[in-house]
Amino acid sequence: MTDVLEQLIRSPRLPEYLSELQKLVSAEGERRQRFYAEMTESQKTEFINGEVIVHSPAKLRHNAVVKNILTVLDAYVRRSNLGYVGFEKLLVTLPRNDYEPDVCFFRREVADQFTPDQVHFPAPDMVVEVLSPGTEPKDRGVKFEDYAANGVQEYWLADPEREVIEQYLPRDGRYELRLKSDTGEVKCEAIAGLVVPVRALFDSAANQVFVRQVLR
Repeated sequence: MTDVLEQLIRSPRLPEYLSELQKLVSAEGERRQRFYAEMTESQKTEFINGEVIVHSPAKLRHNAVVKNILTVLDAYVRRSNLGYVGFEKLLVTLPRNDYEPDVCFFRREVADQFTPDQVHFPAPDMVVEVLSPGTEPKDRGVKFEDYAANGVQEYWLADPEREVIEQYLPRDGRYELRLKSDTGEVKCEAIAGLVVPVRALFDSAANQVFVRQVLR
């Protein structure tokens, strides 16, 4: 239990605080339902802590890295029928917030339950966010905390400018940095057996070489 909760529990004003929190949660729930009703396929939008976040178009560098990562994960997962790899417009619905990760992976046992018209998806087994100046604070902030709290087994942050990958794995309910590198290999924990050269995530030629090896 956090220090904040302990302070609230010990406070004689707890009933007052609880009443205000219930009002806030109720109002946020109404805004969230409006978000669901008004969201469209043409925009990348997320619902975070009661606010609707509309994302601006991505730079080519950002888009290229997303494509490389998606290609690597999708080729490997499809080859061995390990599950489903989603990207960008797929809406992940957690208890409070809704996100559209750049790339995410669901193990087969979960993905087999999906339907063609499904709009809301559970917490993935793995999430990859490609950093940009506008999204980095949330990728390292609320999403970092929320994904860990809701069972996302692996979280990657890819920096398209520095061409560095960061791999985070959960420990005691929080993410712990396992790898931060622009060379070598990253051993995926959520996708069994996947070991990816870091360069294949950022360099198109290296990406093609790795994918050909996977498909062979």
